[in-house]
Amino acid sequence: MQSVHGGRKVAARRDHVTADLPSRARLSESSRSRFDARRHIMAFFTHHVCRGLSSSAVRNVAIKHLTVIGGGQMGAGIAQVAASTGHSVTLVDTNGEILKKAVKGIEGNLKRVAKKKFSDKPESGEEFIQKALQNVSTSTDAAAVVQGSDLVVEAIVENLKVKQDIFSGLDKLAPAHTIFASNTSSLSITDIASSTSRLDRFAGLHFFNPVPVMKLVEVIGTSATSQETLDCLLNFSKVLGKTPVSCKDTPGFIVNRLLLPYIIEAIRMYERGHGSKEDIDIAMKLGCGYPMGPLELADYVGLDTMKFIMDYWSAANPENPSFAQSESLNKLVAEGKFGKKTGEGFYKYK
Repeated sequence: MQSVHGGRKVAARRDHVTADLPSRARLSESSRSRFDARRHIMAFFTHHVCRGLSSSAVRNVAIKHLTVIGGGQMGAGIAQVAASTGHSVTLVDTNGEILKKAVKGIEGNLKRVAKKKFSDKPESGEEFIQKALQNVSTSTDAAAVVQGSDLVVEAIVENLKVKQDIFSGLDKLAPAHTIFASNTSSLSITDIASSTSRLDRFAGLHFFNPVPVMKLVEVIGTSATSQETLDCLLNFSKVLGKTPVSCKDTPGFIVNRLLLPYIIEAIRMYERGHGSKEDIDIAMKLGCGYPMGPLELADYVGLDTMKFIMDYWSAANPENPSFAQSESLNKLVAEGKFGKKTGEGFYKYK
């Protein structure tokens, strides 16, 4: 394991993740004091909340150490938020260069947060940065670090087999009390958990991108997930400063189950000639107050990602018309036009 903090020198950095804690400036002076005090006791609070749980292997879990599998944008974001709230975090990826970039981004974000949060107290800002960085370490060996973890959160590619293989291997090494959670946005938690023997200690913990900014976390339970595990993850999410919602293990959980069919239906309206893509987007922005229209949003999400999720849902639920294929979506993906990231999708980007 490689520590990413040595005195005042950081060994590795990343520039992707977005700044945290944007809402503090809007608080009253007294509320700010309570806000800051709460940040200092968050990890302690997590311990005592989870200690109160009963009658399962997670009864006495204190989520002090978190292992995040995947050093990409989501994994780094989760690591940043957890480290900022007093948790010890090990960020794991098989690629050491990805880990260096991840930590560089975390440090850059923390500096932006500190500059905003401690504008009149630069020394306090520097202390905030160093404390958070001291809580982060990196490793390319998940097996070596999971043995000391209270919670393992996986945030890797949306591939069921890869996720199952990772959890299957870690299941044999992690302590009995360790909770496993997947950050998947579309795959079945039940299917992922089936590769392990800790079905009662397995759940979904779906953060939204960018993690430090987006307040929502979906906590997804399967039919086998214990209430103690769900309660622990709900409280853990609150400790991170998030607003958790409980979800069942259905396709897309809550947000994506509503969002993706909405986007697909907008694409079908365009295919049927019921409106131009521009008019459909303008109508939803001005009529519903949405910041982006559905076809704009599809380009932003990534048409390849949209197709991957819809293909998975369609195969699992062939009778559901909401998950039916879209000719336009399939054609654009086949042409390599994935949206904003490739420069063209439903719209062209410079």
